[in-house]
Amino acid sequence: CPLGPALLFVKTRQGREEGRRFYACSACRDRKDCKFFQWEDEKVSEARLAAREEYNRNHQPFFTHSQNVERYKNFVLLPLSERRFCQECQQLLLPAEWEKHSDHQFLCDISTAQLKSPSQLLHPLENKKTNAQYLFADRSCQFLLDLIINLGFRRVLSVGTPRLHELIQSKASQEEDFRVRSLLLDIDFRYSQFYAEDEFCHYNMFNHYFFGGEAAREMCRKFLCQDNGEGVIMITDPPFGGLVEALASSFKKLMAMWKETEKEGHNNHEMPMFWIFPYFFESRILEFFPGFSMMDYQVDYDNHALYKHGKTGRRQSPVRIFTNLTPSMIVLPVEEGYRFCAICQRYVSSGNQHCEICNSCTSKDGRRWKHCVLCKKCVKPSWFHCSNCNRCALQNHTCEETDAGCFVCGRAGHKRSTCPSLSRA
Repeated sequence: CPLGPALLFVKTRQGREEGRRFYACSACRDRKDCKFFQWEDEKVSEARLAAREEYNRNHQPFFTHSQNVERYKNFVLLPLSERRFCQECQQLLLPAEWEKHSDHQFLCDISTAQLKSPSQLLHPLENKKTNAQYLFADRSCQFLLDLIINLGFRRVLSVGTPRLHELIQSKASQEEDFRVRSLLLDIDFRYSQFYAEDEFCHYNMFNHYFFGGEAAREMCRKFLCQDNGEGVIMITDPPFGGLVEALASSFKKLMAMWKETEKEGHNNHEMPMFWIFPYFFESRILEFFPGFSMMDYQVDYDNHALYKHGKTGRRQSPVRIFTNLTPSMIVLPVEEGYRFCAICQRYVSSGNQHCEICNSCTSKDGRRWKHCVLCKKCVKPSWFHCSNCNRCALQNHTCEETDAGCFVCGRAGHKRSTCPSLSRA
């Protein structure tokens, strides 16, 4: 499809393990966003294949990345009064193109500062399952950059983190002694208007697809393998509605690119990584990256009503950092209430109290959790043990609902999203 190779899915009916398998768009869960659909065993005619190829060609960006780079060079040479940005087309305009966009709304006098901050110039794409451009707030962005510097990293592979990338690029252009560099991999091709080919690769993180082909893939590989692969970290902030299994597969392939030319003697090492995702996906992430740990730091966003710092109780941001680095290395800001737990050997939030029975700081959401002797684990403060369900739940829950099995296989103990049968398919 226009977003690269499709993924193989399975149609399921409740209580049945087997279902018919089909190919669909890797990034778009909604058929309204991408109509691609093909049964696995379906024979496709030559005419349909030709029509599909033509459709894919027609749905590619009007300008190539290299053309956008040349356009940018011409744009910055213009006097301020001639620098315009079409808000409807989300495109930098050269004077010869003004008439074509005369009916559109556009911004005038685009400054160099605006060009250095494209995430503030472009409208965020907010399809939560495909793009979900919820952009880091300044607080979280600066924390991540400070952490990168303090840990000694010199290169950042920014996968779906445009605001962190632009902060690094901006500092690199303004400060001579700033040594950190970044390469942005993102599905949003609009960023190609602002970054050169060694600063941005058009990339689909759901199927590990480089739209720029082998040249873009090689650009990424060279970036990862500079200095024998040392001093690089991957930081990714995927759409929260995306498939964890597909994301994990792509991230492992990026790690493998780094591994290919890794210095001898480091065969057991992984490329350092921060995966930024809601805490309630912890079990899914650990399923694919069992060596990862979840940090307590609450990541917040500018353009998300709920994921903001400073809220209390259940309204705190659920977004966390998952990493393969040693947890004690991740120093969290004490001025925000984070403190170091000497037993767990990691920084925890102020409300995350160490449980002597679990021998761990157990809270996931920033509130103080309580230990349930019957469940033999800590649970949320709003939960109570239900003798009918034999587990903790909200006080006003409906017991019958807990007896329902998995939608895919009918067995209890897991949901459809984590069904082993579905993973095998």
